[in-house]
Amino acid sequence: MSEISRKTDDTEKITINVGYVDLGRIDLLVSEGFYSNRSDFIRTAIRNHLNSHRDVLDRSLERRTLDLGLREISRAELEAARDRGTPLHIRVVGLARFSPDVTPDLAAAAIGTITVLGALQAPPAIRSAIADRIR
Repeated sequence: MSEISRKTDDTEKITINVGYVDLGRIDLLVSEGFYSNRSDFIRTAIRNHLNSHRDVLDRSLERRTLDLGLREISRAELEAARDRGTPLHIRVVGLARFSPDVTPDLAAAAIGTITVLGALQAPPAIRSAIADRIR
C-alpha cells in the first residue's frame, strides 16, 4: 500500500464549522505551542481519529478491494484495457488522477466505473466523457 505524500498540491481543501468554544480551545493550544496553527491541530486530530479506526478501515479496504493512496491512471493501462475489451473498474481511497496524455475518448473506451473516496483529478473533458461512470 502506498500513502499520499503530504505535499500541498496533494491535499484537498475542506470547510468545517466549529463552535466558538472549541475554536477558542484550539487557539489556546496553538498559542501554547502545541500546534503551529489551526490547520495543524485539525490535521493531527483527523489522523489520530483515523488511526483509532485503523483495523476497521483496513478490513474495509481489503473487503472492497480499494487502492489506497495515489492512483495514477496511465495511457498504457487504459489502452491495454481497451484492447482486451475488458473495462477497468477503478476504486480508490485517496487521490486518483489521469496522466496528461490520456484523451477523453480513451478514458470513455476503457473505463467501466470509477469510484474515488477522496479526490479525482481529471480535466473537464475527461470528467465529461466518463460522467455516467463516476460513482
